[in-house]
Amino acid sequence: MVDKIVRLSGVTEGDHVLEIGPGLGSLTVGLLDAGATVCAIEIDKYLVPALEETIGQHQSSDKFTLYNKDVREVDWEPILGDFAWSVVANLPYNIATPLILDFLADRPECMNFLVMVQREAGERLVAEPGSKTYGIPSVLASYWATGRIVGSVKAELFYPKPKVESVLVELTRRPDTIPDCDFKDLQNVVKAGFGQRRKMIRRSLAALVTPTEIESADIAPTQRAEQLDLTQWVALAQLAGNKQDNG
Repeated sequence: MVDKIVRLSGVTEGDHVLEIGPGLGSLTVGLLDAGATVCAIEIDKYLVPALEETIGQHQSSDKFTLYNKDVREVDWEPILGDFAWSVVANLPYNIATPLILDFLADRPECMNFLVMVQREAGERLVAEPGSKTYGIPSVLASYWATGRIVGSVKAELFYPKPKVESVLVELTRRPDTIPDCDFKDLQNVVKAGFGQRRKMIRRSLAALVTPTEIESADIAPTQRAEQLDLTQWVALAQLAGNKQDNG
């Protein structure tokens, strides 16, 4: 599995990798073998001595840096610097989706992601309009990156065996974000739309845009949230933002 993850990550000589949750370091060793410089964030202080011992025996141990911290409380500026980073992680299921979305929105240095997440979370992140799993994470992630599921992970590979399946999700940051769209406006319209996903958008977005305004963007007010693609959501965000700016 380590070889598969390293291969799918596309990491090569000279790359900078942010590894979240390295555990005992088996994947870390694989990344170092590929020639990467690895910065690891591990919250469990009891794993740190074993991890440091494992990496200390590696010929490229000088390319490894470890922070014993909660990933949600890290000061990233001095760590990431001016380098482009790849994120490789087996993320805790309970924080996976918000953590990924925060990284996409706030950490432009992180260009590529290969993350192991619960299958349902992975499917939501990369879902297309019209599918049952298409929702808030799908739209917000697609604003920043293109994504796809690149592999499944058998539960039997873990001990104790989890009750849910996992997948490997690849995310590649877009060269540019969609122009003229404030991300906060996008968040607002998407959350409003999917907050009442069974309703037509003329109703679910009534507090943000009027049916006439929706039609001005060549969008039918009778559509529902799961039917709208990223371009349409951006158009609605622009309308909502302009309306707010004009009071």
